[in-house]
Amino acid sequence: MRTVIKLLINDEPRELAVEPHSTLLDALRNDACLTGTKKGCDVGECGSCTVIIDGQPMNSCLVLAPEARDCHVITIEGVQPSPDTVHMLQEQFMQCGAAQCGFCTPGFVMMAKALLEENPHPTRDEIRFAIAGNICRCTGYTKIIEAIEKTAEAMDPTGCAYCTDGAHVSEEA
Repeated sequence: MRTVIKLLINDEPRELAVEPHSTLLDALRNDACLTGTKKGCDVGECGSCTVIIDGQPMNSCLVLAPEARDCHVITIEGVQPSPDTVHMLQEQFMQCGAAQCGFCTPGFVMMAKALLEENPHPTRDEIRFAIAGNICRCTGYTKIIEAIEKTAEAMDPTGCAYCTDGAHVSEEA
């Protein structure tokens, strides 16, 4: 028997009729038609289904849909500032070549977004720790970490290791 849950998805109020045993991942993909959140392992080990729920990154495959009642959920579709622009994280993932096949990318972007909102100046070790629950089968993670670092720098140039007084100085200088 389906139950109706109300929640805020990407800043839009939504009502979804879900099975009591349905995961938030399945509800997002099948009932809300938001397929950007990927279904990888379905047991919380790969991170491809990462969404932000009430400000916290979570594996949506581990959350029952009825548990998300009255929550604010942000999916990869809600990251773009407008239909014509991509989020700075997405741009840096492209610029740094951090997305190979792209399957894991939404989960990494969501985890990085949550990290940067909580800590705008993460160290490399803090970035590694934050993305430790996300698995990429194509890269060695270096480009992903670089994309997150460059996003942090671009969001606040004063946090850049190569900047003086907010003015970016190239590495060659």
